[in-house]
Amino acid sequence: MVKLWRLPASGQALPSAPGLLLGPEDAQVEVLQFHPTADGVLLSVAGRAAKVWDAAKQQPLTELATHGDLVQGAAWSRDGALLGTTCKDKQLRIFDPRAKPEAAQSTLAHENSRDGRLVWTGTQERLVSTGFNQMREREVKLWDTRLFSCALTSLTLDTSPRSLMPLLDPDSGLLVLAGKGENQLYCYEAAPQQPALSPVTQCLLEGVLRGAALVPRRALAVMGCEVLRVLQLSDTAIVPISYHVPRKTAEFHEDLFPDTAGCVPASDPHAWWAGSDQQVQRVSLHPALRAHPSFTSCLVPPAEPTPAVARPAGTPAGDSDPSEGFSSPPSSLTSPSTPSSLGPSLTSTSGIGTSPSQRSLQSLLGPSSKFRHAQGTVLHRDSHITNLKGLNLTTPGESDGFCANQLRVAVPLLSSGGQVAVLELRKPGRLPDTALPTLQNGVAVTDLAWDPFDPHRLAVAGEDARIRLWRVPPEGLQEVLTTPEAVLTGHTEKIYSLRFHPLAADVLASSSYDLTVRIWDLKVGAERLRLQGHRDQIFGLAWSPDGQQLATVCKDGRLRIYEPRGSSEPLQEGPGPEGARGARVVWVCDGHYLLVSGFDSRSERQLLLYSAEALAAGPSAVLGLDVAPSTLLPSYDPDTGLVLLTGKGDTRVFLYELLPESPFFLECNSFTSPDPHKGFILLPKTECDVREVEFARCLRLRQTSLEPVAFRLPRVRKEFFQDDVFPDTAVSWEPALSAEAWLGGANGQPRLLSLQPPGMTPVSQAPREAPARRAPSSVYLEEKSDQQKKEELLSAMVAKLGNREDPLPQDSFEGVDEDEWAKYLAQIIVMGAQVVGRAFARALRQEFAASRAAADARGRAGHQSAAASNLSGLSLQEAQQILNVSKLSPEEIQKNYEHLFKVNDKSVGGSFYLQSKVVRAKERLEEELRIQAQEDRERQQPPKT
Repeated sequence: MVKLWRLPASGQALPSAPGLLLGPEDAQVEVLQFHPTADGVLLSVAGRAAKVWDAAKQQPLTELATHGDLVQGAAWSRDGALLGTTCKDKQLRIFDPRAKPEAAQSTLAHENSRDGRLVWTGTQERLVSTGFNQMREREVKLWDTRLFSCALTSLTLDTSPRSLMPLLDPDSGLLVLAGKGENQLYCYEAAPQQPALSPVTQCLLEGVLRGAALVPRRALAVMGCEVLRVLQLSDTAIVPISYHVPRKTAEFHEDLFPDTAGCVPASDPHAWWAGSDQQVQRVSLHPALRAHPSFTSCLVPPAEPTPAVARPAGTPAGDSDPSEGFSSPPSSLTSPSTPSSLGPSLTSTSGIGTSPSQRSLQSLLGPSSKFRHAQGTVLHRDSHITNLKGLNLTTPGESDGFCANQLRVAVPLLSSGGQVAVLELRKPGRLPDTALPTLQNGVAVTDLAWDPFDPHRLAVAGEDARIRLWRVPPEGLQEVLTTPEAVLTGHTEKIYSLRFHPLAADVLASSSYDLTVRIWDLKVGAERLRLQGHRDQIFGLAWSPDGQQLATVCKDGRLRIYEPRGSSEPLQEGPGPEGARGARVVWVCDGHYLLVSGFDSRSERQLLLYSAEALAAGPSAVLGLDVAPSTLLPSYDPDTGLVLLTGKGDTRVFLYELLPESPFFLECNSFTSPDPHKGFILLPKTECDVREVEFARCLRLRQTSLEPVAFRLPRVRKEFFQDDVFPDTAVSWEPALSAEAWLGGANGQPRLLSLQPPGMTPVSQAPREAPARRAPSSVYLEEKSDQQKKEELLSAMVAKLGNREDPLPQDSFEGVDEDEWAKYLAQIIVMGAQVVGRAFARALRQEFAASRAAADARGRAGHQSAAASNLSGLSLQEAQQILNVSKLSPEEIQKNYEHLFKVNDKSVGGSFYLQSKVVRAKERLEEELRIQAQEDRERQQPPKT
């Protein structure tokens, strides 16, 4: 069915029933599009047919049923005379719906039959289609209906399973390509009479795209040169993405904003069907000419008359446009710009501003996480463990790949015998090239876990269905260990995973290919409980926070909760992830919910949130993330309610705050690394530096190194303890009860510990700050003289660049590499040389005049030096600051040049840009030496008589 609704005025109740019903159709309706010029004419696509409706009469005007397969996309031409469709039979068809439906042009659109779409450009003769080629690459084609046998141009983008949604503004000719589930937009220009699509820009999005739509031209901020606005639908918000053309003057630019189609239709269904091609009247976008006629369709009568609202006296005509409320100021997200015919550059910004309409929009979208601006940072390399060799990067998918506690990290090695390296976190640095002392497990390692209550005991599961308990000496592993402390036998097949009890000492759970979960008493080295009921491979298991229940997720598509001390059969059972590629489960929200990471039927990674009291009802919320082969490994922090998710081989760590009510998932800033990691685990809370508002610390395993990653929250008053971020945490290194007591039915609670450092005051008890002065920067600058502005600019640059005689920053820091400091200082100098604001333009003109006067005083040599500065783009002072030379000494210039050029090489983290600055500075100083030498020679020559 197609239902037409009349939306009421603001503040009135929504209607309880639609105003009109069209249909029913034989198949699901896939496409709906109103006619661009006639009121009440609607296009619908269902199955193999496209229908054109007279909505007022609730009758179809015509049916275009000549398609050989399912219709995937349809669109009206700009003048409404033609209709284009894409079909699963790979054909692109053009219809004149008022003529015979059989009289259609057709051509082969794309070689692959997946998800073809189309959109018309600003002219009636051209359209754009998107689809896939034979190699399953996404492609975009530009067509001309007058030469329909082949496309004018074809662009191949990339290989992706997601189809492209084309959004085209016919007035500007800008084409935006968006793919659901992706995080970027492609922008091209489809210029009239040009046989190609010109790339304009790519915009990176803050969140995953779930849908996109263009805002009408009449809603654009034309005085800000906003030429296009796309609304991005994400998982939790609607984000406006604005495309601007930078112009120097804040005025209306007619070349950017031609007249656009108004909102009053040109005809009714009867007149259009009779052959009328009258076009919609075009209106100006100039703010002074915004008195556009309004239109309210009688297609669906309102439920009750809406009184006309009189415009208050003195209100400008431009304020009558209701779409002006869509305007939003740009934010910091800017995409790279490419020159185009629109102007010097085209930039895109996204973000929700603070206008009243946007504040109401934020209230509708729900809450946002206080951790949304969290920043993940790899700590300094002095804390890294490097030169790792022979890592086993093929551990089973049910294992995290390695494990760590507050003292040590255990990493399986690839060598025969199932060796495990044990590294001391308190001894970072480069490991020796010689062989490390290891634990000789005897068989390949499938999973391993540290005992939370005994930091020296490591449990290792092997392919021989045995669990070995190893005792690491308190001073660390000094020699190869070949004999474990104990061996647990009982499983009959290879073991999947190991999980220690969160509260009881000496209690360990293990899952195996024999489809059982066994619970061991490590004090006596024997199996005490056995859980059954699984019909396939067990992907993951997790203890509840109170240790009374245990959850498993299985390849048979079921999620189960057990009470191990009560029954060997599951207490609850519910549907799990659809995909059978892997899954993980973890208890969240104080044990009231279960978070499951898995795959859907299309291999998309997703998160499912279940109520622990009602598994059979299915997930309370489902969140799709992306398409990747590795299973997401969840690490949950119960203090903050945050979960970190990443997979082996990923470069991104997702961060979400979990809520026990809607919207359930609050997205935060993710952490992205330049290269893929082999494992990522969360360290105990006590490892966090709370003075730096560090709420989580993790270990990132790379191919040859182990790096700590700190997640911090930016706060202004860091001198106070942020008690809203750091509640009392559970003492996870002390057991609440013994294994014998737990097996006997006792329950315990962990002891809580405050993370507040001594001497720090909680921010909740901190005195309120006096309100800061809030005045526009223009007013602040107006109060200062030009001389004050000039002195402030020079002082700021001197403070940034430093002085040759002053001690360097690295002199006050120990253990910092000099090459790193040289590279950073070069970046600071180059950036400082570029910090010139318009507010100081007049002061700089005075400085330039003074420089010219000094050049005149020096005579011809001074003018040569000034000419050399203009030619190189660097002044003599800037060149000296970049190379850090105080006197023009050829030896010092060459020495500093070689050092700075080397440390800013791209292979060691520098850039070609900084190297070019160093080269130009050297050339400028050498030219100055040549000018001075010439001046000395001329001074020594006797005067001519």
